Amino acid sequence: MTDHVTDDADDRSQLQRMRDGDPYVTDAEIVALQRGAIAAAQRFAEAFGADPEGAQELLRDLLGAFGEESHVRAPLYVDYGSNLRIGARTFANYGLMALDVAPIVIGDDCQIGPNVQLLTPTHPLEPGPRRDKVEGARPITIGDNVWLGGGVIVCPGVTIGSDTVVGAGAVVTRDLPPGVLALGNPARVVRSLTPEE
Repeated sequence: MTDHVTDDADDRSQLQRMRDGDPYVTDAEIVALQRGAIAAAQRFAEAFGADPEGAQELLRDLLGAFGEESHVRAPLYVDYGSNLRIGARTFANYGLMALDVAPIVIGDDCQIGPNVQLLTPTHPLEPGPRRDKVEGARPITIGDNVWLGGGVIVCPGVTIGSDTVVGAGAVVTRDLPPGVLALGNPARVVRSLTPEE
């Protein structure tokens, strides 16, 4: 991430740079989108307290996609919401943090435990660009029928294959294949899962 975000030859906005997956610096346009998402997530949380099922309809406006028969418990934390896509029949427990600077795709029939963190943002290792607040992001993809236990952290750029289970508190720093059980920090595959399990 040593690309300069003030290159005179690049006339893209910081928002477009972010959407293109290139380094960017947060500006007023980006802050306005973030504030809108925060307000929408707050409205969802307030509605959830009175009518958990009815509140789900608010997610259709906040999120990029929200599948039929899916259910998210408040609070939900997002950067933009529009970059988060949740498939059908997926359940997310309390406190899902989906920092969707880059796309986050959650498949069908997933189980997301409480306080799971899906973190797409990245920052430079070099001190100068980091001091200049240069940011980036890498997408996260969660396959179908994945179970993420409570407190799981999924790092930028990770793909988790369908039918995989990630144990509580694991930190997923690399891709996981389909149909495995992964545990620990960093998460490691401990065994394959058969359909009967």
